[in-house]
Amino acid sequence: MKIKIWEYDLALTHTWTIASSLGSGGKNTYGTVFVELTDDSGLIGIGESAPSSRYAENVRSVQTFLHKVDPNRLSFSDIFSSMAYLDRVAPGNASAKGAINIALNDMAAKKQGVSLHDFFEIGFREGKHVTSFTIGIDSPEKIRQKVEEAEQYPILKLKVGGPNDRENIAALRSVAPTKTVRIDGNEGWKTPDEALKNIEWFAKDPNIEFIEQPMPATTAAKDWQWLKSRSPLPIMADENCIGMQDLGFVVDNFHYANVKLCKTAGVSQGYELLNALRNNGVKTMLGCMIESSVLTAAAAHLAEKTDFLDIDGNILITNDPYVGPTSERGMISFAKAPNGVGLCVARRA
Repeated sequence: MKIKIWEYDLALTHTWTIASSLGSGGKNTYGTVFVELTDDSGLIGIGESAPSSRYAENVRSVQTFLHKVDPNRLSFSDIFSSMAYLDRVAPGNASAKGAINIALNDMAAKKQGVSLHDFFEIGFREGKHVTSFTIGIDSPEKIRQKVEEAEQYPILKLKVGGPNDRENIAALRSVAPTKTVRIDGNEGWKTPDEALKNIEWFAKDPNIEFIEQPMPATTAAKDWQWLKSRSPLPIMADENCIGMQDLGFVVDNFHYANVKLCKTAGVSQGYELLNALRNNGVKTMLGCMIESSVLTAAAAHLAEKTDFLDIDGNILITNDPYVGPTSERGMISFAKAPNGVGLCVARRA
Protein backbone atom coordinates (compact mmCIF):
# COMPACT_ATOMS: atom_id res chain seq x y z
CA MET A 1 0.00 0.00 0.00
CA LYS A 2 1.16 3.53 -0.81
CA ILE A 3 -0.07 6.70 0.85
CA LYS A 4 -0.26 10.23 -0.57
CA ILE A 5 -1.07 13.16 1.71
CA TRP A 6 -1.81 16.74 0.71
CA GLU A 7 -3.14 19.89 2.33
CA TYR A 8 -5.81 22.06 0.75
CA ASP A 9 -7.39 25.38 1.78
CA LEU A 10 -11.13 25.45 1.24
CA ALA A 11 -12.36 28.99 0.43
CA LEU A 12 -15.63 29.99 2.11
CA THR A 13 -18.32 31.90 0.25
CA HIS A 14 -18.86 34.06 3.35
CA THR A 15 -16.78 34.68 6.46
CA TRP A 16 -17.60 31.86 8.85
CA THR A 17 -18.39 32.75 12.47
CA ILE A 18 -19.91 30.60 15.21
CA ALA A 19 -20.37 31.19 18.94
CA SER A 20 -17.00 29.66 19.86
CA SER A 21 -15.13 31.95 17.43
CA LEU A 22 -16.83 35.25 18.29
CA GLY A 23 -14.25 38.00 18.56
CA SER A 24 -11.81 36.27 16.23
CA GLY A 25 -13.17 37.83 13.06
CA GLY A 26 -14.29 34.46 11.74
CA LYS A 27 -12.68 32.40 8.99
CA ASN A 28 -12.47 32.90 5.24
CA THR A 29 -10.58 29.67 4.56
CA TYR A 30 -10.60 26.28 6.23
CA GLY A 31 -7.68 23.89 5.96
CA THR A 32 -8.22 20.22 5.27
CA VAL A 33 -5.95 17.27 4.50
CA PHE A 34 -6.67 14.63 1.88
CA VAL A 35 -5.36 11.07 1.90
CA GLU A 36 -5.02 8.83 -1.12
CA LEU A 37 -4.27 5.14 -0.64
CA THR A 38 -3.12 2.96 -3.53
CA ASP A 39 -2.79 -0.81 -3.27
CA ASP A 40 -0.52 -3.08 -5.30
CA SER A 41 -3.17 -3.52 -7.99
CA GLY A 42 -3.49 0.23 -8.50
CA LEU A 43 -6.83 0.52 -6.71
CA ILE A 44 -7.19 3.99 -5.16
CA GLY A 45 -9.17 5.10 -2.13
CA ILE A 46 -9.65 8.73 -1.12
CA GLY A 47 -10.28 10.21 2.32
CA GLU A 48 -10.47 13.63 3.96
CA SER A 49 -9.80 14.90 7.47
CA ALA A 50 -11.48 18.35 8.10
CA PRO A 51 -9.70 18.85 11.44
CA SER A 52 -11.09 21.21 14.09
CA SER A 53 -9.24 23.04 16.85
CA ARG A 54 -12.30 22.35 19.02
CA TYR A 55 -11.08 18.75 19.14
CA ALA A 56 -7.37 19.61 19.44
CA GLU A 57 -6.61 19.01 15.76
CA ASN A 58 -5.39 21.15 12.90
CA VAL A 59 -3.76 20.67 9.51
CA ARG A 60 -0.30 20.35 11.06
CA SER A 61 -1.37 17.73 13.62
CA VAL A 62 -3.11 15.71 10.90
CA GLN A 63 0.00 15.83 8.72
CA THR A 64 2.20 14.84 11.67
CA PHE A 65 0.02 11.86 12.50
CA LEU A 66 -0.35 10.65 8.92
CA HIS A 67 3.40 10.76 8.32
CA LYS A 68 3.82 8.34 11.23
CA VAL A 69 1.54 5.78 9.57
CA ASP A 70 3.10 2.77 7.87
CA PRO A 71 0.83 2.19 4.87
CA ASN A 72 1.88 -1.47 4.75
CA ARG A 73 -0.02 -1.94 8.03
CA LEU A 74 -3.28 -0.88 6.34
CA SER A 75 -5.68 -3.19 4.53
CA PHE A 76 -9.07 -2.54 2.94
CA SER A 77 -9.85 -6.23 3.54
CA ASP A 78 -9.38 -5.84 7.29
CA ILE A 79 -10.48 -2.31 8.20
CA PHE A 80 -11.04 -3.20 11.86
CA SER A 81 -7.41 -4.26 12.33
CA SER A 82 -6.22 -1.24 10.35
CA MET A 83 -8.05 1.08 12.76
CA ALA A 84 -6.64 -0.79 15.75
CA TYR A 85 -3.17 -0.20 14.31
CA LEU A 86 -3.90 3.54 13.94
CA ASP A 87 -4.95 3.69 17.59
CA ARG A 88 -1.54 2.28 18.52
CA VAL A 89 0.23 4.95 16.47
CA ALA A 90 -1.18 7.68 18.74
CA PRO A 91 -4.34 8.39 20.75
CA GLY A 92 -6.88 10.97 19.59
CA ASN A 93 -6.37 12.35 16.08
CA ALA A 94 -9.90 11.34 15.09
CA SER A 95 -10.09 13.37 11.90
CA ALA A 96 -6.71 12.05 10.69
CA LYS A 97 -7.75 8.47 11.42
CA GLY A 98 -11.09 9.17 9.80
CA ALA A 99 -9.43 10.19 6.55
CA ILE A 100 -7.74 6.80 6.37
CA ASN A 101 -10.90 4.96 7.39
CA ILE A 102 -12.89 6.64 4.63
CA ALA A 103 -10.18 5.86 2.09
CA LEU A 104 -10.11 2.19 3.14
CA ASN A 105 -13.89 1.92 2.88
CA ASP A 106 -13.78 3.64 -0.50
CA MET A 107 -11.25 1.02 -1.65
CA ALA A 108 -13.23 -1.88 -0.22
CA ALA A 109 -16.44 -0.82 -1.96
CA LYS A 110 -14.60 -0.22 -5.24
CA LYS A 111 -13.05 -3.68 -4.99
CA GLN A 112 -16.58 -5.11 -4.91
CA GLY A 113 -17.74 -2.75 -7.68
CA VAL A 114 -20.46 -1.18 -5.53
CA SER A 115 -21.28 2.16 -3.93
CA LEU A 116 -20.44 2.68 -0.28
CA HIS A 117 -24.11 2.59 0.76
CA ASP A 118 -24.47 -0.79 -0.94
CA PHE A 119 -21.19 -1.98 0.58
CA PHE A 120 -22.76 -1.24 4.00
CA GLU A 121 -25.96 -2.95 2.76
CA ILE A 122 -28.19 0.00 3.65
CA GLY A 123 -29.03 1.36 0.20
CA PHE A 124 -30.04 4.91 -0.66
CA ARG A 125 -33.51 6.14 -1.66
CA GLU A 126 -33.47 8.99 -4.14
CA GLY A 127 -35.82 11.89 -3.40
CA LYS A 128 -35.89 11.24 0.37
CA HIS A 129 -32.87 12.94 1.96
CA VAL A 130 -32.67 16.73 2.38
CA THR A 131 -29.78 18.63 3.94
CA SER A 132 -30.11 21.89 5.80
CA PHE A 133 -28.10 24.95 4.73
CA THR A 134 -26.17 26.78 7.46
CA ILE A 135 -26.19 30.52 8.10
CA GLY A 136 -23.26 31.62 10.27
CA ILE A 137 -23.35 34.39 12.88
CA ASP A 138 -23.27 37.81 11.23
CA SER A 139 -24.95 41.20 11.17
CA PRO A 140 -28.70 41.23 10.44
CA GLU A 141 -27.98 42.80 7.04
CA LYS A 142 -25.59 39.99 6.11
CA ILE A 143 -28.03 37.39 7.46
CA ARG A 144 -30.69 38.69 5.08
CA GLN A 145 -28.23 38.49 2.18
CA LYS A 146 -27.21 34.94 3.05
CA VAL A 147 -30.83 33.80 3.38
CA GLU A 148 -31.69 35.36 0.01
CA GLU A 149 -28.75 33.51 -1.57
CA ALA A 150 -29.99 30.28 0.05
CA GLU A 151 -33.47 30.62 -1.43
CA GLN A 152 -33.32 27.17 -3.04
CA TYR A 153 -32.73 25.36 0.26
CA PRO A 154 -35.92 24.40 2.15
CA ILE A 155 -34.26 23.94 5.58
CA LEU A 156 -31.95 26.49 7.19
CA LYS A 157 -29.69 26.18 10.21
CA LEU A 158 -28.94 29.41 12.06
CA LYS A 159 -25.86 29.73 14.23
CA VAL A 160 -26.60 31.55 17.49
CA GLY A 161 -24.89 32.35 20.78
CA GLY A 162 -23.92 35.92 19.90
CA PRO A 163 -25.24 39.31 21.00
CA ASN A 164 -27.64 39.72 18.05
CA ASP A 165 -29.46 36.38 18.07
CA ARG A 166 -32.96 37.86 18.14
CA GLU A 167 -32.17 40.43 15.48
CA ASN A 168 -30.63 37.70 13.33
CA ILE A 169 -33.63 35.36 13.49
CA ALA A 170 -35.84 38.37 12.72
CA ALA A 171 -33.65 39.13 9.69
CA LEU A 172 -33.90 35.50 8.58
CA ARG A 173 -37.68 35.53 8.98
CA SER A 174 -37.98 38.77 7.00
CA VAL A 175 -36.74 36.79 3.98
CA ALA A 176 -37.95 33.25 4.77
CA PRO A 177 -40.99 33.61 7.05
CA THR A 178 -42.09 29.97 7.10
CA LYS A 179 -39.03 27.84 6.30
CA THR A 180 -38.02 25.12 8.73
CA VAL A 181 -35.12 26.40 10.83
CA ARG A 182 -32.70 24.58 13.10
CA ILE A 183 -30.90 26.57 15.81
CA ASP A 184 -27.25 25.78 16.61
CA GLY A 185 -25.87 27.21 19.86
CA ASN A 186 -22.31 25.83 19.53
CA GLU A 187 -21.99 25.92 23.35
CA GLY A 188 -22.83 29.64 23.36
CA TRP A 189 -25.11 29.82 26.42
CA LYS A 190 -23.21 29.20 29.63
CA THR A 191 -25.89 28.28 32.20
CA PRO A 192 -29.11 26.23 32.21
CA ASP A 193 -31.16 29.33 33.06
CA GLU A 194 -29.68 31.33 30.18
CA ALA A 195 -30.17 28.42 27.79
CA LEU A 196 -33.78 27.83 28.83
CA LYS A 197 -34.66 31.52 28.57
CA ASN A 198 -33.31 31.66 25.00
CA ILE A 199 -34.85 28.35 23.96
CA GLU A 200 -38.26 29.42 25.25
CA TRP A 201 -38.00 32.59 23.20
CA PHE A 202 -37.03 30.71 20.02
CA ALA A 203 -39.77 28.15 20.62
CA LYS A 204 -42.39 30.83 20.02
CA ASP A 205 -41.60 30.30 16.34
CA PRO A 206 -43.58 27.18 15.28
CA ASN A 207 -41.18 26.39 12.43
CA ILE A 208 -38.06 25.95 14.55
CA GLU A 209 -37.27 22.25 14.64
CA PHE A 210 -34.67 21.78 17.41
CA ILE A 211 -31.78 23.40 19.28
CA GLU A 212 -28.25 22.04 18.86
CA GLN A 213 -25.69 22.07 21.72
CA PRO A 214 -26.99 25.11 23.62
CA MET A 215 -24.47 24.80 26.49
CA PRO A 216 -20.77 23.86 26.79
CA ALA A 217 -19.87 20.18 26.59
CA THR A 218 -18.36 20.48 30.08
CA THR A 219 -21.79 21.23 31.57
CA ALA A 220 -22.67 18.79 34.35
CA ALA A 221 -25.12 15.99 33.63
CA LYS A 222 -27.57 17.28 36.25
CA ASP A 223 -27.75 20.62 34.42
CA TRP A 224 -28.33 18.92 31.08
CA GLN A 225 -31.08 16.81 32.64
CA TRP A 226 -32.65 19.94 34.15
CA LEU A 227 -32.67 21.62 30.73
CA LYS A 228 -33.83 18.52 28.86
CA SER A 229 -36.85 18.13 31.17
CA ARG A 230 -37.91 21.76 30.67
CA SER A 231 -36.95 22.65 27.12
CA PRO A 232 -39.91 23.24 24.76
CA LEU A 233 -37.62 22.26 21.85
CA PRO A 234 -35.70 18.99 21.42
CA ILE A 235 -32.04 19.38 22.43
CA MET A 236 -29.40 17.86 20.16
CA ALA A 237 -25.89 16.90 21.28
CA ASP A 238 -23.00 17.92 19.05
CA GLU A 239 -19.83 18.73 20.99
CA ASN A 240 -21.04 16.19 23.57
CA CYS A 241 -21.31 13.47 20.91
CA ILE A 242 -17.84 12.46 19.73
CA GLY A 243 -17.94 8.68 19.60
CA MET A 244 -19.20 5.48 21.18
CA GLN A 245 -17.69 6.49 24.52
CA ASP A 246 -20.33 9.24 24.76
CA LEU A 247 -23.33 6.99 24.12
CA GLY A 248 -24.57 6.75 27.71
CA PHE A 249 -24.20 10.48 28.40
CA VAL A 250 -26.03 11.41 25.20
CA VAL A 251 -28.86 8.94 25.78
CA ASP A 252 -29.41 10.26 29.32
CA ASN A 253 -29.16 13.98 28.62
CA PHE A 254 -30.30 14.74 25.06
CA HIS A 255 -33.23 14.10 22.78
CA TYR A 256 -31.18 14.01 19.56
CA ALA A 257 -27.51 13.64 18.56
CA ASN A 258 -25.34 15.03 15.76
CA VAL A 259 -22.85 12.50 14.38
CA LYS A 260 -19.90 13.82 12.37
CA LEU A 261 -17.48 11.48 10.62
CA CYS A 262 -14.48 13.70 11.39
CA LYS A 263 -15.27 13.22 15.11
CA THR A 264 -15.98 9.47 14.99
CA ALA A 265 -12.72 8.65 13.15
CA GLY A 266 -14.50 7.74 9.98
CA VAL A 267 -17.46 6.09 8.36
CA SER A 268 -17.11 2.70 10.10
CA GLN A 269 -17.43 4.19 13.57
CA GLY A 270 -20.01 6.68 12.40
CA TYR A 271 -22.18 3.82 11.20
CA GLU A 272 -21.75 2.05 14.54
CA LEU A 273 -22.67 5.15 16.55
CA LEU A 274 -25.74 5.90 14.43
CA ASN A 275 -27.00 2.38 15.02
CA ALA A 276 -26.33 2.50 18.76
CA LEU A 277 -28.09 5.85 19.19
CA ARG A 278 -31.10 4.74 17.20
CA ASN A 279 -31.30 1.49 19.20
CA ASN A 280 -31.46 3.63 22.34
CA GLY A 281 -34.30 5.80 21.07
CA VAL A 282 -32.20 8.87 20.17
CA LYS A 283 -32.93 10.59 16.87
CA THR A 284 -29.79 11.41 14.92
CA MET A 285 -28.42 13.89 12.42
CA LEU A 286 -25.39 13.44 10.20
CA GLY A 287 -23.44 16.69 10.37
CA CYS A 288 -20.26 18.12 8.92
CA MET A 289 -17.50 20.68 9.24
CA ILE A 290 -16.38 22.92 6.41
CA GLU A 291 -15.31 20.16 4.04
CA SER A 292 -15.21 19.02 0.43
CA SER A 293 -17.41 16.57 -1.43
CA VAL A 294 -15.24 13.69 -0.20
CA LEU A 295 -16.42 13.90 3.42
CA THR A 296 -19.96 15.02 2.59
CA ALA A 297 -20.28 12.08 0.20
CA ALA A 298 -19.12 9.66 2.90
CA ALA A 299 -21.87 10.97 5.18
CA ALA A 300 -24.46 10.91 2.40
CA HIS A 301 -23.93 7.17 1.98
CA LEU A 302 -25.20 6.71 5.56
CA ALA A 303 -28.34 8.80 5.01
CA GLU A 304 -30.68 5.84 5.46
CA LYS A 305 -29.38 5.45 9.01
CA THR A 306 -30.28 8.93 10.24
CA ASP A 307 -33.28 11.21 10.80
CA PHE A 308 -31.80 14.56 9.72
CA LEU A 309 -28.99 15.72 7.46
CA ASP A 310 -26.71 18.73 7.80
CA ILE A 311 -24.07 17.92 5.20
CA ASP A 312 -23.67 21.28 3.49
CA GLY A 313 -19.93 21.81 4.03
CA ASN A 314 -19.19 21.42 0.33
CA ILE A 315 -21.83 23.98 -0.70
CA LEU A 316 -20.48 26.62 1.68
CA ILE A 317 -17.20 26.80 -0.27
CA THR A 318 -16.18 28.08 -3.70
CA ASN A 319 -13.28 25.77 -4.62
CA ASP A 320 -14.34 22.17 -3.99
CA PRO A 321 -11.62 20.04 -5.63
CA TYR A 322 -14.00 17.07 -5.98
CA VAL A 323 -17.42 16.36 -7.41
CA GLY A 324 -19.78 13.79 -5.94
CA PRO A 325 -23.44 13.49 -4.99
CA THR A 326 -25.44 16.66 -5.64
CA SER A 327 -27.60 18.74 -3.29
CA GLU A 328 -29.82 20.76 -5.61
CA ARG A 329 -32.58 22.43 -3.59
CA GLY A 330 -31.14 20.59 -0.61
CA MET A 331 -32.01 17.13 -1.98
CA ILE A 332 -29.05 14.77 -1.72
CA SER A 333 -28.79 12.66 -4.87
CA PHE A 334 -26.33 10.19 -6.37
CA ALA A 335 -28.09 10.27 -9.76
CA LYS A 336 -25.58 12.73 -11.24
CA ALA A 337 -22.52 11.55 -9.32
CA PRO A 338 -19.46 11.04 -11.56
CA ASN A 339 -19.42 7.29 -10.89
CA GLY A 340 -21.31 4.64 -8.97
CA VAL A 341 -18.58 2.93 -6.96
CA GLY A 342 -17.06 3.62 -3.55
CA LEU A 343 -17.64 7.19 -2.45
CA CYS A 344 -18.93 8.04 -5.95
CA VAL A 345 -16.60 11.06 -6.18
CA ALA A 346 -13.97 12.21 -8.66
CA ARG A 347 -11.40 14.99 -8.92
CA ARG A 348 -12.82 18.10 -10.51
CA ALA A 349 -11.56 18.62 -14.06
